[in-house]
Amino acid sequence: MPRHIALFDFDGTLLPWDTQKLFCHHVLQHHPGRRWYLPVFLALTPFTPVLGAEGMKRVFLSFLWRMKREQVEALAQSFAARWVPSGIWPEMIERLAQHRERGDLTILVSASPEPYIKEIGRILGFDLSFGTVIDFPAQGLPLFPDLINNKGWNKVERLRRELDAAEFHGTQLHSAHGYTDSTADLPMLSLCQQATVVNPSPRLRAIAVENGWEVVSLPRPWKNRVHRVWQRLKYLTGS
Repeated sequence: MPRHIALFDFDGTLLPWDTQKLFCHHVLQHHPGRRWYLPVFLALTPFTPVLGAEGMKRVFLSFLWRMKREQVEALAQSFAARWVPSGIWPEMIERLAQHRERGDLTILVSASPEPYIKEIGRILGFDLSFGTVIDFPAQGLPLFPDLINNKGWNKVERLRRELDAAEFHGTQLHSAHGYTDSTADLPMLSLCQQATVVNPSPRLRAIAVENGWEVVSLPRPWKNRVHRVWQRLKYLTGS
């Protein structure tokens, strides 16, 4: 029989921060000489409309230049150990625990890089974990690594590839509950019969109310917008 499935986004859903910036900070703390990536990233930021989200993600990951898979995976393990579970909202850990106790298939579905998403998923006890796939050449990562951005409809396509066809009924999973904080995950939520949105934007809140979805408000670790921007700058520079 088809199982109940719980789909969890990660950044902003299980923890407040953009983990790509946190991981960058973690790498720079271990390899401070890699701060050279920041001028490259800032110089190309004005070209975001042309490069798109996937292109800018490739540019941002330039701080991993020439690293090999095993180096990135070692950093991913120490990063996950640092932020899991201390950085995750206890309320969301409890939600995940409830699904696991019921025997639901739990899946972490994130747009963040898969090396540390898989490690985080392992620590939290997810059955499956999917993130942005990075291509690792044998000689190490190029300046702007090739990747498949696990975002938007790409999440849906990934789930259709990875899960058994018996889990689906038409355009939806048989029985699924999706968790997210972003309108970018509306395609993923279209697979689900139930949904919970965490700290939603006004637009996502309106969509949630219209569809009868649960809305959860959780405390953020910044005092105000200025404090949040300051924290982001610290993470970007490895300070």
